[in-house]
Amino acid sequence: MEKYSKRARLLFKEGYNCAQSVFCTFADDLGIDFETALKLSSSFGGGMGRLREVCGAVSAMFMIAGLKHGYTSPCDDNAKAEHYALIQELAEKFKQENNSIICRELLGLDVQKDSPIPEKRTESYYTNRPCEELVASAADIISNHILI
Repeated sequence: MEKYSKRARLLFKEGYNCAQSVFCTFADDLGIDFETALKLSSSFGGGMGRLREVCGAVSAMFMIAGLKHGYTSPCDDNAKAEHYALIQELAEKFKQENNSIICRELLGLDVQKDSPIPEKRTESYYTNRPCEELVASAADIISNHILI
């Protein structure tokens, strides 16, 4: 399953956001074309549009889990409960490995909302950000919990 974490790292280093890097790693396995996967996950980068809320890598894990094992009936409380238990398990695993699922906490920021303008991807950016490690962590977690 290491191939997934390597692919997520590579996508992040190419300039894709954290959610895109994880979600698009699994696009072929999910039967989604790469461009659609990019668009679908584009809003979740920077903790949802740079709001610095739930980490985009975590959101991508949840989207993958939904596509693989999500429920469809609004009346099936058992299916909902099982799915939400899976989501909570994924979140807890990520939190155990990374101490939080919240973007601003993972980045050590004390802002509630960041500028919508993304930072330039420079060597300094990659050196100072844990995001490459976070996308790898999320890809490992979801690949180990969800058999693709």
